[in-house]
Amino acid sequence: MSPKTLDRNAVKAGRVYEADLYGWVEDQVALLKAGEVGSIDASHITQELEHLGRSEFNKLVGALRVLLLHLLKWDYQPERRSRSWVMTIDTQRERIAYELEDSPSLKPRLQEALQKAYAYGLRDAQRETGLLLSVFPDICPYEWQDVTQRPVHLDDNPS
Repeated sequence: MSPKTLDRNAVKAGRVYEADLYGWVEDQVALLKAGEVGSIDASHITQELEHLGRSEFNKLVGALRVLLLHLLKWDYQPERRSRSWVMTIDTQRERIAYELEDSPSLKPRLQEALQKAYAYGLRDAQRETGLLLSVFPDICPYEWQDVTQRPVHLDDNPS
């Protein structure tokens, strides 16, 4: 729909945020493209932008969580190391690098993300390994450099 043919009444009466989020987004984009800033649903757009920011942080925490889980398993169950663990560690490191490249404003929150992810990764490591929680450090034992760059390879497959 071109800006000149935008039917503001159809957009405003069309789709409601609570009833059809995707349709509502399409309508808001059309209004913005048409320069109809006064007709946008600013309150809900603000909500969605805040949610988007939290979502970006949570994606970083999620990748760190899986990475820390596998580093803990790697360090505390060396007899069970596998190629799949190496691949998971590599994949999560790539995801973290991508998230930070895509959203560099997350960098000042790396320690917060690491602490949050460690709490979840620690719980997951205890569940997956069957080891007592007291076996693992209470606080993250890894520096950022270790988390993202420490070499991890099987003896027969050096990286």
